[in-house]
Amino acid sequence: MKETSGPAGFGAPFTDALRRTFHRGVKAWPTALLLVLIVILALPAGWLLAPAFTGPASVQAPETPAWQQAPTSLSTRQGLSPLTDSAPVPVQAAVTAQLEPVLKPDGGGTFTGMVQDALTGQVLFDRGGSENRIPASNMKLLTAVAALRVLGPDERFSTRVVAGPTPSQVVLAGGGDVLLGTGKSAPEQVMGHAGLATLAEATVAALQENGATGELTVLVDDSLFSGPSLNPAWASGDVEAGEVAPLYPLALNSARFDPAVITGPRPQDSAITAGEAFAEQLKAAGAAAGLTVAAGVGRSSAPADSDPTVLAEVQSATVGEQVDLMLQTSDNYLAEVLGRMAAAAQGQPASNDAATATVRAQLTELGIPTDAMRLADVSGLALDNQVSARQFSEVVRAITSGPDLRLRAALAGFPVAGLTGTLDTRYGDSSTAGGAGLVRAKTGTLNSVIALSGYVVDADGRLLVFSFIGNGLTPGAGGNKEALDRAATALAACGCR
Repeated sequence: MKETSGPAGFGAPFTDALRRTFHRGVKAWPTALLLVLIVILALPAGWLLAPAFTGPASVQAPETPAWQQAPTSLSTRQGLSPLTDSAPVPVQAAVTAQLEPVLKPDGGGTFTGMVQDALTGQVLFDRGGSENRIPASNMKLLTAVAALRVLGPDERFSTRVVAGPTPSQVVLAGGGDVLLGTGKSAPEQVMGHAGLATLAEATVAALQENGATGELTVLVDDSLFSGPSLNPAWASGDVEAGEVAPLYPLALNSARFDPAVITGPRPQDSAITAGEAFAEQLKAAGAAAGLTVAAGVGRSSAPADSDPTVLAEVQSATVGEQVDLMLQTSDNYLAEVLGRMAAAAQGQPASNDAATATVRAQLTELGIPTDAMRLADVSGLALDNQVSARQFSEVVRAITSGPDLRLRAALAGFPVAGLTGTLDTRYGDSSTAGGAGLVRAKTGTLNSVIALSGYVVDADGRLLVFSFIGNGLTPGAGGNKEALDRAATALAACGCR
């Protein structure tokens, strides 16, 4: 019988020694282990690889799949192509055929509507588009245009603390920021961008430099606004429900007790409420400096043309950011304030009448006819407002593709269907899901009124603007919102040729 020689490089003497070592028993195991290790270490490297024991030497290890290898180049950038006028314009008859069956009221009332090509203004659908209608919160689109044109998207409002009539008094002067927060300024936010804690700390530092000591009294200057703080055109029930509150040029959280609670009662004197919150922050900041703050907050009676010493100042988020917040959340209070601030910027009284006049004037300058338009407020809460679907469609056109680039700042404020703002819970059923993420529109809702005005890129890449308004509707009828949403969804899917 031929004897095996063992691994390459080792002959019979070595294998015999290994065999004898194992035969000696347990006491010899250290020596055996050492010999095994010597054998392993002496093996050729190829013997230690699995293929050497599982198949012929000619079998190669599989190549690394392409998807596991490092890329040799970057993939092509993907996304929406820029809008151009080369995309085909839908045919009016085809658009009408899509919208007529879905734009029907649930119960009583009627819908009017207008659809236009954004680039050319060509009318693609017109159902009573020039008729005056109660627009509800679609009115805020008009206010957005006026604020951006008059104030500019980069403008900010200042809230200042100035020296009072006596050395022991400081005055919190409202400059139009109604989104103040009680804590430190939060530059990354719109609500609370300017904080009263930051303002109080800066005030204390200035007072220390001036050598102030003892007790301070906080006064509030809210003289910027004029006229009634409550619009007589607003229903008392809407005020009681917290849809709006008396207007002042400074407020916390857009005149709400809690920024996270957007329904229910509001402060009825937001200026004094802000003054009281500032006094608390001033008390906390001044404790280490030996300053105390008297209880209670009063109103300043200083002359409007006085030039007081400014002790500290904080600035709001930009007008563009505030416009976007107003549109996203449909904030009535913020809309009314922006309208008054636009009027004040043109040297007019910061009143309701001047605000509505300013909005009308700005639309006229854009070339939008306003002779038949009636404006009772700038938030849309009043039932006396009368605006047509065509006027809203033209306003959206001006925002999306008009020559005044300042208006582009409002684009981010349009709620996105099924995702953001007042459209976040809509476009969820099978008849409207196709518009989710595509339709961008401002909503409007009152008891018997519903509206939707916005823009959409259709299936062929054409930018369309639209406005649908329902009046005299059956209160609480759920099918009316769905009718508007189905109409907008039909536009999103439209090739319509």
